[in-house]
Amino acid sequence: MRHHLYNPDFKFVVEPEDFDKYTDRELLRYCLGAAMYMPGYKNFAPKILDNAMPGLTTIVLCFEDACPEEKVPEAMENVHGLLDTVTDAVDNGTMNAQKVPLIFVRIRNLAQFKAFGEKLTKNQVRSLCGVNFPKFNAENGYEYFAYLQDLNERFGEILYGMPIIEDPEVAYKESRMRELIGIKKILDKYHNLVLQVRVGGTDFSSVFGVRRGVDYSIYDIMTVRECLSDIVNVCGRDNDYVISGPVWEYFRAPKQLMFEELPKHGLEDYLMKRLPIVNNEIDGLLREVILDKANGFVGRTVIHPTHVKFVNALMAVTKEEYDDACQILGTGGGVVKGSGGNKMNEIKPHTNWAKKVIGRARAFGVIENESAYIKLFAVNE
Repeated sequence: MRHHLYNPDFKFVVEPEDFDKYTDRELLRYCLGAAMYMPGYKNFAPKILDNAMPGLTTIVLCFEDACPEEKVPEAMENVHGLLDTVTDAVDNGTMNAQKVPLIFVRIRNLAQFKAFGEKLTKNQVRSLCGVNFPKFNAENGYEYFAYLQDLNERFGEILYGMPIIEDPEVAYKESRMRELIGIKKILDKYHNLVLQVRVGGTDFSSVFGVRRGVDYSIYDIMTVRECLSDIVNVCGRDNDYVISGPVWEYFRAPKQLMFEELPKHGLEDYLMKRLPIVNNEIDGLLREVILDKANGFVGRTVIHPTHVKFVNALMAVTKEEYDDACQILGTGGGVVKGSGGNKMNEIKPHTNWAKKVIGRARAFGVIENESAYIKLFAVNE
């Protein structure tokens, strides 16, 4: 897989790297980008085999919220069949292994996880990258990861876990830090099996009976912002774990993405001044992804295919950011003038930032400047 294949003619300063489920975890944890949720009972195998969505690199087949309880047995059978189909297509040469997206399943609970896992085969595991654990907390987390480790040992393969922190115990201020510290202990115990930490903005909003409108970001909802802030505080220290952003709920497919004239200023300048770029729904998503990056999130959950290229485009790194990061990591210490001559790079305090930038650059590529973001996503698939 490689990001931005929907726009094969785009010229990068530094090309994004190829990746698959066997890529070194240190890089792979940055590569997920826009992870699209799909109901587990729907057969997406034909779309995967036909490479029908060239920008889509990460798929989550859901047995939980997107799947009615009565359809769970059907969904499990469907997913087992899909994994066999993909592996077989690679083996018989009808599908290029480099076109296989990262495939995850989002389980419902521990019993359902074990029911799914007991019917897994070695053939299926080759096309499965990992498992998302919903409403992950300090009570259920050990059992999730213990069973995941058992599957890894049983098949001699790599299956990653991705906890989704969205439990009410994290939402409640009085229990939040105790819960997060308990979660962090579990993640540290199974560190090499944790690919990303994911967060549930919709579930947190539900606890407080709020919902952000299309003109607001999740960071405008004070109670949810506090939850996200504390998750980053506990799990994001020293780049221990890559944390992805929550889902954006609004979508309206742009009829056309051909600009008569590209905006003359940077994307952030337009969006923060609320000058229109695409439409209200996409512009709101773009604003929120910009705030994701400012707060240290990488990638996010998406529920509509129109969101994928916008999220992944904004994960690319500008040349100035990349040059600064290389300078910081290549200098022994002290303070130096930034590559653009417009900022100071203080080597020690900026090191963790620089490492994260390099991780994003390898996964999503390096572009010339902010204006290039629009050139990257402004194509019709």
